[in-house]
Amino acid sequence: MNNNFDPDKNYRNSRESLGYVPRKEAVPETYSEIGFKCGLEIHQQLKTQKKLFCRCPAGIYQVPDDYDAEVVRHMRPTLSELGEYDGTALMEFKTRKNITYRLKNQSACTYEVDDTPPFPINRDALDIAIEVGLLLKTNIVGELHITRKQYLDGSIPTGFQRTAIVGIEGEIPIKNKTIRIIQLSIEEDSCREVSDIGHDRVYMTDRLGMPLMEMVTYPDMLTPDEAAEAGQYLRFLARSTGKMNTGIGAGREDVNVSVTGGTRVEIKGVAHIKWIPELTHNEAFRQLALLKIKDILKGRINDPSAWKPEHKSFTPNLIPGLCELASEEEPDKYTFTAVNLPGFLGVLSFYTQPGKSFANEISDRLKVIACLEKPNMIHSEPWDGESKEKYAPDAFAEIGFSRVLNGHQLDFAPIRELFKSDANDAQIILWGPEADIATALETIEERCRLAFSGVPNETRKSFSNGTTIFERALPGPDRMYPDTDSPPLSIDESLIQGIRKQLPMDVFESMKQMNQWSIPEDAFPFILKRNLFPLLEKIIKDFNQPTRFTGILIGQTLKHIEGQITPTAPFDPMRIYHMIDFIIKKKLRKDILKSMLPVVYQYPKMDFESVLTTIGYQTVEEEEILENIPVLIDKFYEISKFKDPDACVLWVMGQLRPMAQGNMDLKELRDKVAASNGGSNE
Repeated sequence: MNNNFDPDKNYRNSRESLGYVPRKEAVPETYSEIGFKCGLEIHQQLKTQKKLFCRCPAGIYQVPDDYDAEVVRHMRPTLSELGEYDGTALMEFKTRKNITYRLKNQSACTYEVDDTPPFPINRDALDIAIEVGLLLKTNIVGELHITRKQYLDGSIPTGFQRTAIVGIEGEIPIKNKTIRIIQLSIEEDSCREVSDIGHDRVYMTDRLGMPLMEMVTYPDMLTPDEAAEAGQYLRFLARSTGKMNTGIGAGREDVNVSVTGGTRVEIKGVAHIKWIPELTHNEAFRQLALLKIKDILKGRINDPSAWKPEHKSFTPNLIPGLCELASEEEPDKYTFTAVNLPGFLGVLSFYTQPGKSFANEISDRLKVIACLEKPNMIHSEPWDGESKEKYAPDAFAEIGFSRVLNGHQLDFAPIRELFKSDANDAQIILWGPEADIATALETIEERCRLAFSGVPNETRKSFSNGTTIFERALPGPDRMYPDTDSPPLSIDESLIQGIRKQLPMDVFESMKQMNQWSIPEDAFPFILKRNLFPLLEKIIKDFNQPTRFTGILIGQTLKHIEGQITPTAPFDPMRIYHMIDFIIKKKLRKDILKSMLPVVYQYPKMDFESVLTTIGYQTVEEEEILENIPVLIDKFYEISKFKDPDACVLWVMGQLRPMAQGNMDLKELRDKVAASNGGSNE
């Protein structure tokens, strides 16, 4: 037994052995050296009145406890058109989940639970998808073929999702390159998850069946920043149609990452594009860590095919404190099993992600596949990815690979004695209902065997801190088969050309135009994300307003107001257009818009005259404003301890601004104040 092994030091050393670079310190060469590649799958709900394959209303959401009926399902895999089973479907079947669906009569029907064949596809949704396909410069298919894609996680009650390819082989520009598009598809959205505990998973069906499009890129992004930039562009492109749902869950990103020697890993459910850089960076180094573990194991074990873990059941009193760790409520309901992993010393505490080690790879799969809720295991290398501060000071004592938790020191010496373990072996203790232990043991062996191959193909769930956890094995082509309920649908060239004539301005051209208008670049994301470029263009064209001022008003001032004020009713951005029309007709100066907009946003139904009253506006002649300047300058020098001319100008402007807004150009007023004060104020 190697009593000098320090798992905490091992974690730090393993991280350094990878040449790990924090995200903020990484440069393009960092990713070039490791062979970083990334592709995107952007999902976006389409704004339609009805769902995709039934006539239930789309866009109606319910709260988790508000439902009219429940349906319980147990999923099983089916053969693909090639007569094979998909590996992901088999994995999901192994979990033996009870799937409960909560239905609301207002937003669900018998189609949702597969008791009614699909209606013809929603043509409004198809038209929107074709429009986006044209914006992506894809080749629109001449005939739409609807297929079924298996989903045995329960997110769709039928066990499959209806989907169809609309366009193939397109492209989008980003700053320094062109990103190729593989395809654009249209499909039905899945359910919303309420809970997933043990063998029971609960969904709501309100989102189910809403029209959803998927934009898929080639793995052309070679840095995390390129991936985020492409994701933003695709989001802006979709929003430019004005036909997308917005809000939480309406748009979701899946990110595919690989490095040299690794394989494609899909990070699912990225809720915000700003998460992409950190997630992809950490996934790249996770794959490097798994490749390093592969080399370590192959250096120790000559014949991986002959490698076999051992397991033995034992009574928990063999290790004092184990029952308390496993369950404070009903320890008697659990079976305790020890597993010996030959040659795995140092692997369980080997760095994989910030705050995580290889042991997390096993524990996550026990949760997903064997349905063992966490905590579900401990191991002989006490560091499990959390900081030392979360444990007692002696938590990392090297005596007997002890683990300290809840005041109990857990000593693995009896477990090593149970197996007569070698010095390079590692051990795991797991617990759970007896019916789940066999699956758990299979899961541990499978994940450890995968370690000999490096990086397994899998789908991982994303978190805001940039880390991920195992979700399921990566689906393959065996889960696809034709939908025999839906005949092929011809897409006429005349329909395509009719949509092409009404396309919005290309996102790249919109950005180029805003640059020409001298609008600050940090205003672009808000304008494009909210699809406010058409409004901006209309204001500038119809009212001949200053381009930079108008862009800042919409892209910066409105954004700030949105973050500070809650409107009393839904705010329509066209109110800004009407507000500008109002001040022009009233012959007010444009500066007053910045004072009016917060009130207009908060009270969208208030008339503009009342808005002026609310902000205290009064009509004042320019001469009356200017005649106050000498008096105020004298007052400043009388009351101020500081005789700074610049401070004087700022103070005087502060006194005159309420009177001047709407009545006089503020820049012109500032110049006059500075001149009266004996010089300019720069």
